Amino acid sequence: MAYPFMTAGQAAELINNGDVIGLSGFTPAGVPKAVTKALAARAEALHARGEAFQIGLYTGASTGDSTDGALARAKAISFRTPYQSNKDLRASLNAPDGAQYFDLHLSELAQNLRYGFLPRPTVAIIEACDLTESGEVVLTSAVGISPTVARLADRIIIELNSRHPKALRGMHDIYEPADPPYRKEIPVYKPSDRCGSPILKIDPKKVVAVVETQLKDEVGGFHAPDEITARIGRNVVEFLTGELRAGRIPASFLPIQSGVGNIANAVMAELGESKEIPAFEMYTEVVQDAVIGLMKEGRIKFASGCSLTVTDPVLQEIYDNMSYFHDKIVLRPQEISNNPGLVRRMGLITINTALEADIYGNINSTHVTGTKMMNGIGGSCDFTRNAYISIFTTPATAKNGAISSIVPMVSHLDQSEHSVKVLITEHGIADLRGKNPRQRARLIIDNCVDPIYRELLNDYLKVAGSAGQTPHSLANALGMHRTFVETGDMRNTHWV
Repeated sequence: MAYPFMTAGQAAELINNGDVIGLSGFTPAGVPKAVTKALAARAEALHARGEAFQIGLYTGASTGDSTDGALARAKAISFRTPYQSNKDLRASLNAPDGAQYFDLHLSELAQNLRYGFLPRPTVAIIEACDLTESGEVVLTSAVGISPTVARLADRIIIELNSRHPKALRGMHDIYEPADPPYRKEIPVYKPSDRCGSPILKIDPKKVVAVVETQLKDEVGGFHAPDEITARIGRNVVEFLTGELRAGRIPASFLPIQSGVGNIANAVMAELGESKEIPAFEMYTEVVQDAVIGLMKEGRIKFASGCSLTVTDPVLQEIYDNMSYFHDKIVLRPQEISNNPGLVRRMGLITINTALEADIYGNINSTHVTGTKMMNGIGGSCDFTRNAYISIFTTPATAKNGAISSIVPMVSHLDQSEHSVKVLITEHGIADLRGKNPRQRARLIIDNCVDPIYRELLNDYLKVAGSAGQTPHSLANALGMHRTFVETGDMRNTHWV
């Protein structure tokens, strides 16, 4: 079949006001960049003429500036899910007249679309490195929700990106589970198992445009570990090696899931340095720079993920050495990479980052002072709730000490105390397993809270008294947040 090749601007003209767009990719990896940027320019031109133009937008996770940023600045997004990290889109989501945003567990989006719980995507935009006349698509550096949106959409636009080699064929494992009541187990029992196809199969008749590009993934760089993130990483290693010695983790170790960001990279670096932790496998969402470095050193044996969220030099290194990496990495749809049943089956050790925690072990991952969306829940709950051991990490303070990351009560709840097994800061480790709320509070204050806030939080416990299973003073529970909003420094808090 002869596909219609055209420019990004011409392809953008095929998208109508009110369309619902589903994109490939997961994080900025594998996300379309040319058509979305052209679509933003089209929206701006239509708005300047007084014409309405907005689209609904589904993605795997966050994207790059050419997608979320450009479309947000153009006021072209009517609604958005499931996760984002762009400052311009974040400003829109937090504005009363901005884009509608509903936060969603990443493992749930594809099935929610199939179930009809959300508006059906009308257009899928898929980044590919290869496309055959029969509709075989080789995806690039991520999968995300590509299989589901490509199947459900009426029209498909392909961004054929030659920056990614056709040799990627075989690195993906494309699988959609059957919907209830016919769903069977997903036949993955260890990270290296495959259950699907190396290619995404689409209906060639639905392809309305192919746009050739050479655009880089817009993955930002990571900071080298500083003293705080390195200490957090060392504390994670100390906890895990203690579990190994106690026999609570098998001597062969268990697969690791690690979140995205600077703390995650620091934790991975410390795991790689440890002589007590054996070489291990990963079953995670994002494969980051640190993972590739440890893979070359033989410390990581295999990595299953949804995306290669690596900086451009590291991605090029993978592509230059495909014969080495091809049998060490697999990329899956996010409902498989984040599948709760697989997490529990394989016994993952999960390591994620908290925005804030409270003294009883509840976690806020998403909202600043309980109201302003930061990024979203992402996949952290998919992993945490079903982990063999769930670990949350956070620096004990922020803004040069003006904020304590540990407070009496989280201002927004994403992960409850029932799912969080271990809390770790640069100051120490709180193992919360088998502890009642008062015991958890004592462990967290003594081991994890920054010394400048320990007296304040100990005084809170005195004010809260001893009544009830979980002591709280409702007049003071959000007092540290209130003080920060009023004075800019939680250290000014006084209990009433």
